[in-house]
Amino acid sequence: MSLRKYLTSKVFFAQLLAAMAIVGLLAFFFFHWITYVTKHNEEIMVPNLKRLTTEQAEEKLDELGLEYEILDTLDFKPNLPKLSVVLQEPEAGELVKGGRTVYLKINASSYKMVRIPDLVDKTYRQAVPTLISLGLAQGNVSYAPHIGKDMVLEMRLNGKKLKPGTKVYKATKIDLVLGDGAVVFDESDADSLRAILPEPEVLPEEEIKDSLKNGQ
Repeated sequence: MSLRKYLTSKVFFAQLLAAMAIVGLLAFFFFHWITYVTKHNEEIMVPNLKRLTTEQAEEKLDELGLEYEILDTLDFKPNLPKLSVVLQEPEAGELVKGGRTVYLKINASSYKMVRIPDLVDKTYRQAVPTLISLGLAQGNVSYAPHIGKDMVLEMRLNGKKLKPGTKVYKATKIDLVLGDGAVVFDESDADSLRAILPEPEVLPEEEIKDSLKNGQ
Protein backbone atom coordinates (compact mmCIF):
# COMPACT_ATOMS: atom_id res chain seq x y z
CA MET A 1 0.00 0.00 0.00
CA SER A 2 1.36 3.39 -0.94
CA LEU A 3 1.78 6.18 1.62
CA ARG A 4 -0.94 8.20 -0.05
CA LYS A 5 -3.42 5.36 0.19
CA TYR A 6 -2.40 4.64 3.81
CA LEU A 7 -2.93 8.27 4.87
CA THR A 8 -6.41 8.22 3.41
CA SER A 9 -7.33 4.77 4.71
CA LYS A 10 -9.68 3.94 7.58
CA VAL A 11 -6.86 2.22 9.43
CA PHE A 12 -4.84 5.45 9.59
CA PHE A 13 -7.76 7.48 10.90
CA ALA A 14 -8.54 4.83 13.50
CA GLN A 15 -4.95 4.81 14.71
CA LEU A 16 -4.86 8.62 14.73
CA LEU A 17 -8.01 8.81 16.86
CA ALA A 18 -6.61 6.19 19.25
CA ALA A 19 -3.37 8.15 19.62
CA MET A 20 -5.27 11.40 20.26
CA ALA A 21 -7.39 9.67 22.91
CA ILE A 22 -4.30 8.34 24.66
CA VAL A 23 -2.65 11.79 24.61
CA GLY A 24 -5.86 13.35 25.95
CA LEU A 25 -6.05 10.87 28.82
CA LEU A 26 -2.41 11.41 29.69
CA ALA A 27 -2.92 15.20 29.69
CA PHE A 28 -6.04 14.82 31.89
CA PHE A 29 -4.25 12.74 34.50
CA PHE A 30 -1.16 14.96 34.36
CA PHE A 31 -3.07 18.18 35.08
CA HIS A 32 -5.03 16.52 37.88
CA TRP A 33 -1.79 15.29 39.43
CA ILE A 34 -0.27 18.77 39.17
CA THR A 35 -3.37 20.28 40.83
CA TYR A 36 -3.22 17.75 43.70
CA VAL A 37 0.48 18.33 44.34
CA THR A 38 0.04 22.10 44.27
CA LYS A 39 -2.88 22.10 46.71
CA HIS A 40 -1.19 19.56 48.95
CA ASN A 41 1.70 21.94 49.52
CA GLU A 42 -0.47 25.06 49.62
CA GLU A 43 -0.28 27.09 52.84
CA ILE A 44 -3.53 28.06 54.52
CA MET A 45 -4.03 31.14 56.72
CA VAL A 46 -5.43 30.18 60.12
CA PRO A 47 -8.71 32.05 60.77
CA ASN A 48 -9.55 33.96 63.94
CA LEU A 49 -11.66 31.61 66.07
CA LYS A 50 -11.85 33.64 69.27
CA ARG A 51 -15.35 34.19 70.69
CA LEU A 52 -16.76 31.49 68.37
CA THR A 53 -18.53 28.42 69.72
CA THR A 54 -16.87 25.07 69.08
CA GLU A 55 -19.52 24.31 66.43
CA GLN A 56 -18.79 27.57 64.60
CA ALA A 57 -15.03 27.00 64.86
CA GLU A 58 -15.36 23.44 63.52
CA GLU A 59 -17.41 24.62 60.55
CA LYS A 60 -14.89 27.34 59.72
CA LEU A 61 -11.92 24.97 59.94
CA ASP A 62 -13.66 22.27 57.88
CA GLU A 63 -14.07 24.72 55.02
CA LEU A 64 -10.29 25.23 55.01
CA GLY A 65 -9.35 21.58 55.44
CA LEU A 66 -8.02 22.05 58.97
CA GLU A 67 -8.58 19.92 62.08
CA TYR A 68 -9.12 21.03 65.69
CA GLU A 69 -8.68 19.68 69.21
CA ILE A 70 -9.91 21.14 72.52
CA LEU A 71 -7.03 21.15 75.00
CA ASP A 72 -8.62 22.68 78.09
CA THR A 73 -11.56 24.56 79.61
CA LEU A 74 -10.47 27.79 81.28
CA ASP A 75 -12.02 29.63 84.23
CA PHE A 76 -15.27 31.35 83.31
CA LYS A 77 -14.86 34.86 81.86
CA PRO A 78 -18.17 36.79 81.98
CA ASN A 79 -17.09 39.13 79.15
CA LEU A 80 -16.89 36.16 76.72
CA PRO A 81 -19.68 33.86 75.48
CA LYS A 82 -20.03 30.59 77.38
CA LEU A 83 -18.10 27.66 75.83
CA SER A 84 -16.51 29.98 73.25
CA VAL A 85 -12.89 29.90 72.06
CA VAL A 86 -10.57 31.91 74.33
CA LEU A 87 -7.14 30.84 73.02
CA GLN A 88 -5.97 29.12 69.85
CA GLU A 89 -2.66 27.69 68.62
CA PRO A 90 -1.54 28.45 65.93
CA GLU A 91 -2.69 32.05 66.23
CA ALA A 92 -4.95 33.70 63.66
CA GLY A 93 -3.06 34.79 60.56
CA GLU A 94 -0.35 32.13 60.71
CA LEU A 95 0.25 30.02 57.57
CA VAL A 96 -0.04 26.23 57.92
CA LYS A 97 -0.29 23.16 55.68
CA GLY A 98 -3.64 21.54 54.92
CA GLY A 99 -4.78 19.04 57.55
CA ARG A 100 -2.98 20.88 60.38
CA THR A 101 -4.60 20.62 63.83
CA VAL A 102 -5.57 23.88 65.57
CA TYR A 103 -5.57 23.54 69.37
CA LEU A 104 -8.29 25.38 71.29
CA LYS A 105 -8.93 26.45 74.87
CA ILE A 106 -12.53 27.37 75.62
CA ASN A 107 -14.43 29.42 78.18
CA ALA A 108 -16.24 27.52 80.94
CA SER A 109 -20.04 27.64 81.10
CA SER A 110 -20.09 29.03 84.66
CA TYR A 111 -17.92 29.91 87.64
CA LYS A 112 -16.33 27.08 89.59
CA MET A 113 -17.03 26.55 93.28
CA VAL A 114 -14.37 27.33 95.89
CA ARG A 115 -14.31 26.98 99.67
CA ILE A 116 -14.32 30.02 101.94
CA PRO A 117 -10.96 30.30 103.71
CA ASP A 118 -10.70 30.84 107.45
CA LEU A 119 -9.90 34.56 107.70
CA VAL A 120 -11.00 35.10 111.31
CA ASP A 121 -8.25 36.69 113.43
CA LYS A 122 -6.28 37.56 110.29
CA THR A 123 -5.56 41.17 109.42
CA TYR A 124 -7.32 42.96 106.58
CA ARG A 125 -4.04 43.05 104.64
CA GLN A 126 -3.76 39.29 104.91
CA ALA A 127 -7.43 38.58 104.17
CA VAL A 128 -7.85 40.45 100.89
CA PRO A 129 -4.93 38.78 99.02
CA THR A 130 -6.18 35.39 100.26
CA LEU A 131 -9.64 36.07 98.79
CA ILE A 132 -8.18 37.23 95.50
CA SER A 133 -5.88 34.21 95.21
CA LEU A 134 -8.97 31.96 95.37
CA GLY A 135 -10.82 33.95 92.73
CA LEU A 136 -13.09 35.68 95.24
CA ALA A 137 -13.56 39.41 95.69
CA GLN A 138 -13.75 41.79 98.60
CA GLY A 139 -17.24 43.03 99.32
CA ASN A 140 -18.34 45.62 101.84
CA VAL A 141 -16.17 46.35 104.86
CA SER A 142 -17.78 47.21 108.19
CA TYR A 143 -16.36 47.70 111.67
CA ALA A 144 -17.34 46.46 115.09
CA PRO A 145 -15.93 47.22 118.53
CA HIS A 146 -12.87 45.06 119.06
CA ILE A 147 -9.40 45.53 120.47
CA GLY A 148 -7.76 44.22 117.29
CA LYS A 149 -7.74 47.01 114.72
CA ASP A 150 -8.47 45.77 111.16
CA MET A 151 -8.64 42.19 112.41
CA VAL A 152 -11.24 40.03 110.66
CA LEU A 153 -14.06 39.16 113.04
CA GLU A 154 -16.53 37.66 110.56
CA MET A 155 -17.07 36.87 106.89
CA ARG A 156 -20.55 37.51 105.52
CA LEU A 157 -22.62 37.00 102.38
CA ASN A 158 -25.96 38.73 101.88
CA GLY A 159 -25.81 39.85 105.51
CA LYS A 160 -25.37 36.35 106.90
CA LYS A 161 -22.31 34.84 108.53
CA LEU A 162 -20.17 32.44 106.51
CA LYS A 163 -18.36 29.50 108.04
CA PRO A 164 -14.87 28.60 106.78
CA GLY A 165 -15.11 25.79 104.24
CA THR A 166 -18.49 26.86 102.87
CA LYS A 167 -18.59 26.55 99.06
CA VAL A 168 -19.38 29.60 96.96
CA TYR A 169 -18.90 30.49 93.30
CA LYS A 170 -15.72 32.19 92.17
CA ALA A 171 -16.00 35.99 91.82
CA THR A 172 -18.41 36.10 94.79
CA LYS A 173 -17.96 39.24 96.89
CA ILE A 174 -17.28 38.43 100.55
CA ASP A 175 -18.14 41.09 103.10
CA LEU A 176 -15.72 41.51 105.99
CA VAL A 177 -16.41 42.66 109.54
CA LEU A 178 -13.24 44.14 111.04
CA GLY A 179 -12.29 45.28 114.51
CA ASP A 180 -12.13 49.05 114.95
CA GLY A 181 -9.33 48.92 117.53
CA ALA A 182 -11.16 51.42 119.73
CA VAL A 183 -12.21 49.05 122.51
CA VAL A 184 -10.04 47.93 125.41
CA PHE A 185 -11.66 45.29 127.58
CA ASP A 186 -11.03 42.24 129.63
CA GLU A 187 -12.90 38.97 129.96
CA SER A 188 -15.61 40.59 132.06
CA ASP A 189 -16.56 42.73 129.05
CA ALA A 190 -17.33 39.72 126.82
CA ASP A 191 -21.07 39.71 127.61
CA SER A 192 -21.47 43.38 126.80
CA LEU A 193 -19.57 42.90 123.53
CA ARG A 194 -21.93 40.12 122.47
CA ALA A 195 -24.85 42.44 123.12
CA ILE A 196 -23.30 45.09 120.86
CA LEU A 197 -22.43 42.61 118.12
CA PRO A 198 -25.26 40.02 118.04
CA GLU A 199 -24.54 36.66 116.48
CA PRO A 200 -25.90 36.75 112.92
CA GLU A 201 -27.72 33.85 111.33
CA VAL A 202 -25.40 31.35 109.66
CA LEU A 203 -26.34 30.92 106.01
CA PRO A 204 -26.72 27.21 105.08
CA GLU A 205 -24.50 26.07 102.22
CA GLU A 206 -27.45 24.93 100.08
CA GLU A 207 -29.14 28.32 100.48
CA ILE A 208 -25.89 29.99 99.36
CA LYS A 209 -25.78 27.86 96.21
CA ASP A 210 -29.44 28.62 95.40
CA SER A 211 -29.09 32.37 95.93
CA LEU A 212 -25.91 32.49 93.82
CA LYS A 213 -27.46 30.46 91.01
CA ASN A 214 -30.48 32.81 90.95
CA GLY A 215 -28.09 35.75 90.76
CA GLN A 216 -26.03 34.35 87.88
